[in-house]
Amino acid sequence: MGERAAAGGGKWVDVAPERLPRWLENFATRHGPYREEGLTLIAADGASATLQAPPGAGPASAVTDLIAAAQAPRRLGLLLARKGAVAVGVADGPNLITSKVDTHYVQGRTAAGGWSQQRFARRRDNQAKAAAADGAGIVARILLPEVRRMTALVAGGDRAAVDAILATAQLAPVAALRAGRLLDVPEPRHAVLVTAVAAARAVPILIREPA
Repeated sequence: MGERAAAGGGKWVDVAPERLPRWLENFATRHGPYREEGLTLIAADGASATLQAPPGAGPASAVTDLIAAAQAPRRLGLLLARKGAVAVGVADGPNLITSKVDTHYVQGRTAAGGWSQQRFARRRDNQAKAAAADGAGIVARILLPEVRRMTALVAGGDRAAVDAILATAQLAPVAALRAGRLLDVPEPRHAVLVTAVAAARAVPILIREPA
């Protein structure tokens, strides 16, 4: 699904739960037979692949357990925020079952200085706070009623914008379910939210090629 460089070398790939068995077959084809050490595969040519449980799937100590957990139905909340745009949804398995997208104007940065810059900064700060408040209201309407059935909240976009929304005291039950990874997404739109469902369900795999 996706590929990104990993700190310390190697790369991360995101694999849909349904594609994991085929991905493991292809890994063996490319690198030779492998042995399992917990959730790490070590192939004959020295390549390794370490699987991580996706959000809401729970811990697993063996690859077969992780595959079963990743493929099991689970309900995820999604919160995407960037600048003044926010997209919130609930996914049941691969399907987005409810969602809300909204945009609140927030000015960009300016190179002006002096009093003009200070007035601009105050105005921008007020706009950002208003956008966060609106976003929190959407999260409350969409996610709070589902919070007992959600296994995780997956966020994406700008971390500061997400943090500002989830800082609302009312949303503490939702924030408590937040997964560690932040999805890299463009400005939130409905189509972006739909795509984010697949990214949220995917199994991250760290691949290191032989030296």
